[in-house]
Amino acid sequence: MEKQCSGLEQPPRELKVEERMNSLVKWGLILFVLVSIILNIVLIGIHSSRSPKCSSQRVHPLRGKHDDRSLVFADLTREEYLQVQQYMLKQKDLNISTKQITKPSENFLFLIDLSLPKKADALAYLDGKGNKPTREATVVVFHGALGCIKEYVVGPLPSPIYHRDVTKERYKTELPITARTVTIGEYYLLFQFLETEVFSKLEKVMKESFDMGKDKKINAFEQMPRGVRSGDRKTWISFFRDVSGMYIYPVGFEVLINHESLNASEWKVERVLYNGQYFDTVEELKQKYNTGSVKKIVYKESPEYGSLKPKNKSLQIGPQLFYAEGKRFSVSKNHVLYLDWSFAFGLSSLTGMRVFDVRFKNERIAYELSVQEAMSVYGSVTPGMILTKFLDSSIGIGRFAHELVRGADCPYEATYVDTYRYIDVPSPIRFRNSICIFEHNMGQPLRRHFSDFFHNSYGGMVNSALVFRTITAIGNYDYMWDFIFYQSGSVEAKVHATGYISSSYMVDGSRKYGHQVAEKVLGNIHTHFINFKVDLDVLGVKNVFQTKDMEFVNVSLPWMPDHYAMVPQLVENQLKTEKEAALRYNTKSPRYLHIASNKTNRWGHQRSYRLQVFSFTGDHLPESQAEEKAMSWARYKVAITKHKDLEQTSSSLYSQNNIWTPAVDFSKYIDDNENIENEDLVAWVTTGFLHIPHAEDIPNTVTVGNGGGVLLRPHNYFDEDPSIHSADGVYFGPGSENSCDKNRMACLAQDTCSPVLEPFTYHGFDGVMKFEDWL
Repeated sequence: MEKQCSGLEQPPRELKVEERMNSLVKWGLILFVLVSIILNIVLIGIHSSRSPKCSSQRVHPLRGKHDDRSLVFADLTREEYLQVQQYMLKQKDLNISTKQITKPSENFLFLIDLSLPKKADALAYLDGKGNKPTREATVVVFHGALGCIKEYVVGPLPSPIYHRDVTKERYKTELPITARTVTIGEYYLLFQFLETEVFSKLEKVMKESFDMGKDKKINAFEQMPRGVRSGDRKTWISFFRDVSGMYIYPVGFEVLINHESLNASEWKVERVLYNGQYFDTVEELKQKYNTGSVKKIVYKESPEYGSLKPKNKSLQIGPQLFYAEGKRFSVSKNHVLYLDWSFAFGLSSLTGMRVFDVRFKNERIAYELSVQEAMSVYGSVTPGMILTKFLDSSIGIGRFAHELVRGADCPYEATYVDTYRYIDVPSPIRFRNSICIFEHNMGQPLRRHFSDFFHNSYGGMVNSALVFRTITAIGNYDYMWDFIFYQSGSVEAKVHATGYISSSYMVDGSRKYGHQVAEKVLGNIHTHFINFKVDLDVLGVKNVFQTKDMEFVNVSLPWMPDHYAMVPQLVENQLKTEKEAALRYNTKSPRYLHIASNKTNRWGHQRSYRLQVFSFTGDHLPESQAEEKAMSWARYKVAITKHKDLEQTSSSLYSQNNIWTPAVDFSKYIDDNENIENEDLVAWVTTGFLHIPHAEDIPNTVTVGNGGGVLLRPHNYFDEDPSIHSADGVYFGPGSENSCDKNRMACLAQDTCSPVLEPFTYHGFDGVMKFEDWL
C-alpha cells in the first residue's frame, strides 16, 4: 500500500549546512566592502589634510587694476565697423560700393581701421589730465571713377556724423589710382583674363606641358612691383602646380599682363616666358610650339615634396605648458596685466601687432611698440622674380593674422583673443583666436649663482616671461611676431619667419641666384628686412639719445709710471640731431644705444633704456635705385626722430604699387634734421636676415635662426635689478635645500594639482671647496 504525502519532504542535512555557509560568505563580502569604503574615506581625509590642495586663489594676486582708458587704442568693434560703413554708404555724392567684385573703374570702400588719437591728447587722458580723445576711424576709398585714392577720417564713434578728406594732410600729395592694392574684384577680372586670353588659346601647350585640363589647373603667383616706373601696372605672373606647397613647384611658364586701364577690356598680354624663352604674344608661343621650334616642357608627375603632412605617426605629445597655481596674468578687453607689467594692445590690418602705454611698476616705459613693415628683395634670372620687392604692409600684415592652432602655434593653455578686420571685404570679419598670450618658462635661469667659495649657497630665478603673439601668413611666408615682457624690466620685439620659400623654374644662369632645392626648382636668394617703431617715453617725453662704446687707451700704471698698458675705456656721446642719430647699416655704429631721461638713479647716472638690435640682414638696395625710396627706412639699423603725429608710420598702404614715388619716404623724416635733445623721441629699428635657400628649406623654412628683433633693456633706470623682488626667486644653503620658504619648487611634487613629478632633491654642496678645512 502506497504511502500518502502528509507534507513536503525534508532536505538532507548537508544542504542546510551549505546554505548557512553561502549566507555567511555573502554577509562577509558585504561587510568587507563596507569596511573598505570606510577605510578609503578615512585615508582620503587624512591625505587631504596633509597634502596641499588646489589653489583656489592666485598665489600672485594682480598688482594693478584693469583700466578702460586702454580702449583709446582698441581696435574697432564689429558694431563700429558697421556704423562707419553705413555712414559712408549714405554719402550719395561719394557713390561708394562695398561689393567685393567692384570694378576698378568704380568707387570701392577698401579699408576701415582705427584712426589713432594724437599722442599729446592720449597721454593727457591716460594720465588723468585731459578729456577722452574723440574716437575716429580711417576709411580708404579707391575712387576709380575719379582716378584717385582718398583717405577719410570718420567720427565720432560709435555714431559717426562727419567725415573729412585727410589725404593731402597725411601725404602732402594726391594718391593716384594706380597706387591702389589689387583688390579681390581686380583679381577676379585677372583670372577671367588669363582664362580667355591665355589658357583657352594654349590648350595643347597647357595639357602637354602641365597636364592642365578641365579638371586640373595651375596656380598663379604674382610678383611685385608692377612695372619699372610710376603709373605702371604691369604684372609678371608666374605659374605653379596645383598641389600642397605650390610655391616650390614652378612650372616654367610666366606671363606679363598690362592692366593699367581701369577698363578690363583694354588689358593685354605684353610678354610670355616659356621654358626660358620669351615670346611677344600668346599666338607666337602657340605657333612656334606647334612647329616644334621651341624646346618643349614635357609633363611628368612630381614627387610630393611640398606637403606638411607628418611622415611618421605621432606616438606621444611633447612637453606642455602647465600653470601649477593658475595664470599670473589677466586680459580684459584690450588691456593686459602681468606681475609688474601692464599694456594696451591692438592689431592693425595694415601694419599688424602693436602695444601702447607699456608700464612697468606703474611707470610708462613706452607709448607705442609696433610692427611697421616687412620687406623682401629677391634675385633671379627670370622675370617673375628679377625685380621682385615685396612690401607687405601694402597688402596688409595684420590682415592675414588667422586663427592660431592651440598647442602648435601657441601653448595649449594660452589665453586666446579674437579680432575683427575690415579690409577688401563687404562686411567686418571675425578672426577667432588670432592673438595668444601666455606666460612662458624660457628654459634658462634669468640669473643665478652657486657660491662655491665661502658662504655656500645657491641663489637663482627661472626666466618666466609673458609672450604676446600673433602669426601672419602672407602668401608663401609666415611671420611669427612676439612681444615678450621680462621680470627684469626688459621688453623684446622679435620676429621669426617660416612658411615656404619663393622659387623659380631653373634655366641657364639660375644658380647665380640661389640653390637648387628640387628638380628644376631654384630657391631664390632674398633679404628679409623688418621695421619696428619704438616710441620710448623714459620718465616722460623729454628724452635724449646717447651712445656708449669702448676704446683702448694707452695708460701709465699708477704704481709703475714708466710702464704702459692698453686698457679699455668707456666712451659716451649724446647725439643732437636726427641726421647724427640715423645709424646706417653699412657703417660702424656704437654698440650701446640709449633713450635717456635727464633724471638720475641713486648713483648719479641718467636713467635710460637701451636698444639692443639682433640682426643678420643682407645688403640694402642701393639708393641709386628708384624703388629704394619706398623702403628707405631699411638704410638704418636705428634712426631716431622727433615725434610727430603726421609721421605715424615708416611705410604706407601705397608703397608697393607706387614704389617709385611713394606716399611715405621715410628718409624725409630725417632730412629736416630736427633737434633731438630733450624732445619726444621715436626710434625706428630695422632687423632681419639674409636668406640663401637650401635643401633644408624643403618642405618649408624653420624658425630656428631665421629672425631678428630688438631688446629694450633698462640701463641705470633702476638702482638694482628689479627681478630681485620677484617671488620666483630661489635661495637656499646647506641644510635648507628642501625648505619651501624660499624654494617653492621643493614642494611642487607634493601638490595634488601638479602633474606627476619627481621629488625635489639637491646635493650640490657636497663638492664645494671648504678653505676652513685647510686652516
